[in-house]
Amino acid sequence: MKISREEVLHVAKLARLELSPQEIERLTDQLSNILTYVEKLNQLDTQQIEPTSHVLSLSNVFREDRARPSLPVEKALENAPDSEGPFFRVPKIIE
Repeated sequence: MKISREEVLHVAKLARLELSPQEIERLTDQLSNILTYVEKLNQLDTQQIEPTSHVLSLSNVFREDRARPSLPVEKALENAPDSEGPFFRVPKIIE
């Protein structure tokens, strides 16, 4: 599929890109080549191929969540610049 210079200019305008004449010509060729390649892929019979969301199978590499004791309040507030009782004190930002 051939893409026209006008289509490249239209897409550039939508993307708010300012392209030089050389870039317009280069992108016209490159985008045409990409669309030609996609057309070739569309000719393949994919009836027996299961759809995928990712080329590689992904697995979670995080550790399992386990309940355990948290940091004591006194220890958490040790380095706080300002605290009030068991809370961090922060500057008021809403009137």
